[in-house]
Amino acid sequence: MITITTTEALAEFCATAARHPYVTVDTEFLRERTYYSKLCLIQLAVPGEEGPTEGEAVLVDPLADGISLDPLYALFRDPGVVKVFHAARQDLEIFHVDAGLIPHPLFDTQVAAMVCGYGDQVGYETLVRRIAKAQLDKSSRFTDWSRRPLSEAQKKYALGDVTYLREIYEVLAADLAQSGRAPWVEEEMAVLTDPDTYRVEPSEAWLRVKTRTNSGKFLSVVRELARFREAYAQSRDIPRNRVMKDDALLELASTKPATPQDLGRSRLLLREARRGEIAEGILAAVKAGVETPPEDMPKPPPNGREKLQVNPALADLLRVLLKARSEQERVAQKLIASAADLDLIAAGKRDVPALGGWRHKVFGADALRLCDGKLALAADGQSVKVIEL
Repeated sequence: MITITTTEALAEFCATAARHPYVTVDTEFLRERTYYSKLCLIQLAVPGEEGPTEGEAVLVDPLADGISLDPLYALFRDPGVVKVFHAARQDLEIFHVDAGLIPHPLFDTQVAAMVCGYGDQVGYETLVRRIAKAQLDKSSRFTDWSRRPLSEAQKKYALGDVTYLREIYEVLAADLAQSGRAPWVEEEMAVLTDPDTYRVEPSEAWLRVKTRTNSGKFLSVVRELARFREAYAQSRDIPRNRVMKDDALLELASTKPATPQDLGRSRLLLREARRGEIAEGILAAVKAGVETPPEDMPKPPPNGREKLQVNPALADLLRVLLKARSEQERVAQKLIASAADLDLIAAGKRDVPALGGWRHKVFGADALRLCDGKLALAADGQSVKVIEL
């Protein structure tokens, strides 16, 4: 097993990889003690025989003294080499944060597997078993990848995440070419390659905080506290829960402390947050929230059938139609439409992802005809039959 620890060795491998049609990529990282993921290991493989062989699959140690990842980033920008990942989102976020780039062209085998009928959000281990007919050793799944030296077991585990990925990619790519669905996957890659996918704006952080009230005054304080927490965590590269947890944030939004003494009476706030910069930031955020003019107060996002005025019978019919079309087309239901999409359609909304792009052909067109009373559904043995009216 080859572990690359120098820029020169990485450049040599990347030059070799650039002569191949694709390279498989995976990473190992830690995020328990930081806001941003700490990149600890990169695995790379180019086309070759099954299993890692010299010159075809390598480990790259980004923690090695003096190593630069610039040769790898140049490979990531090479339009002639497809970069193959499985469940790429977290890996791509790392490279976007560290280098301001997203590998292109990109192929995500999890998305492709959903298009090819392997199920919803199918895991890598399942694809290795079903396509490569192999079994992964997962004994090193929970490990500290920042510690050195890496054991042979860790290295073997890490390489397995890119060596079998070659066969999985080739099988899925062939399936897509035969079915004519490669453009479907390319359409999905547009979301993964959009930098906005990985951008977390502090001003929008409040939307992830679950509240039980729609009061504009309360939500104003929640918004300002969440904005401060996110910005502080980003600037210090610490987990947001190290600043304050959601339950503490909601408590502060309710009690609205105005002084350090008020802050000290919080039941849920961490001790470290009761003084210094965090305490000052919390009090300033509460003050800003309390003083928010009514016209600038946030409005809760639509949530729930009752607010959407969903036709429940129609929503249930859409679910049956989705299941039928998913089975007929061998495409994962969750990739075609979410439960929220179906409720939006049943509420009369038409600017819905499930109605556009490749989904329109698979499901959206029939969904609209069902809503317009032009289709009916009937049981046909163990399946559902779509009937033209």
